[in-house]
Amino acid sequence: MQPQLGPLAGIRVLDLSGGAEQYCGKLFAQLGADVLLVEPLAGSSQRREAPFIDGSAHPETSLSFAYFNQGKRGIALDLDSGAGQDVLLKLAGGADLVIESERPGLMTERGLDAKSLSQTNPSLLVTSITPFGQEGPYAQFEGGDLVTLAFGGLLSLGGYPEMAPTAPYGNQAILSAAQFAAVASMMALWEVEGQSEPRTGQHIDVSIQESVAMALENAVQFVELEGSIRKRNGGEQRQAGTGVFPCGDGMIYLMAGGVASNKFWKTTANWLVETGAAGAEELLNDRWFDHAFLQTAEAKQLFAGIFLPYAATRTKAELYEEGQRRRIPICPVSTTADLLQNRQLTHRQFFEETVHPHSGRSFFVPGAPYRLSQSPWTLGRPAPQLGEHTHEVLAELGLSNEQQAVLLREGVIA
Repeated sequence: MQPQLGPLAGIRVLDLSGGAEQYCGKLFAQLGADVLLVEPLAGSSQRREAPFIDGSAHPETSLSFAYFNQGKRGIALDLDSGAGQDVLLKLAGGADLVIESERPGLMTERGLDAKSLSQTNPSLLVTSITPFGQEGPYAQFEGGDLVTLAFGGLLSLGGYPEMAPTAPYGNQAILSAAQFAAVASMMALWEVEGQSEPRTGQHIDVSIQESVAMALENAVQFVELEGSIRKRNGGEQRQAGTGVFPCGDGMIYLMAGGVASNKFWKTTANWLVETGAAGAEELLNDRWFDHAFLQTAEAKQLFAGIFLPYAATRTKAELYEEGQRRRIPICPVSTTADLLQNRQLTHRQFFEETVHPHSGRSFFVPGAPYRLSQSPWTLGRPAPQLGEHTHEVLAELGLSNEQQAVLLREGVIA
């Protein structure tokens, strides 16, 4: 086993999760914890998620699997067999944290639930990430990312008016739960580490629905303070001058009206007048400083008629730089390709190069969005190939080559 560096060096984590929940374990791995991904013999379901390298579907070419499991070791183990359950109990005996995402009750049926594992290791923490939590009327409901986005309320805010809601790309509901799970697990780990002997662990129950409900921006405050319900406004100005607008090479977001709208409105109007936007003088009329007028369809149409022809002749970068110079809230809507060229991200070396173990291809992945001045964050080893570290891990448990051969022959490991 490679020596671990980082603030969590010495912490051992068993990651039994199967989908984007694996992001939780990744956060621990890249801070130095020894994270062991425990997969079924057929491999994690995440291995079958696109995109694939060169579009070639294969359990070892999933880019999402490679991203979510960087820094981890991997073992393939049948947890529905008695022998596989025995191996996991042995692993749990030396672990600090177990992360799992099975439906409530399945781990109990296997004898691997938090209560059972704590009998092997009383100080063990077990974090369960499920659609609706471990109990309640929805606990046994099936629920993926789209379902939990809907039940959590966020789906209602995504997309265009008068059309069906649109989900954000990339399992955002599950990823938000994985981040909450990591924070909760770290707090629990800190609490256990601070106990005197004998230490006592606990079960951390994370609901994806509740994690989504935490992410509704200010929608709840709108109901409480204004008695209004936030609705989808994609593709529209929230009020005149505030929204996403097309330009010469993409889209920009502008907030000429909104918070402190009088200040921003006058500055924006002066910008358009001074740079020759046709009809921009109209925007200095007194009615544009009336918040109620900015909410009207007439105001939105008038502003679009002036700004859109002007923006069409300029790039995102040109509009952004001029707006920033005038201290107007404006920013480009960046594509993925834009991010790789972004000067700020390049300066901070945010994207890091890694090698894919199966293909040998190099590609860039996001690094950490934080810096610890004294504790290194590391990208870590590439994601494990299926069963890559099974022999190594079982040898650490004291199982001989002969014992491992029996388990392999019986279909317990791979």
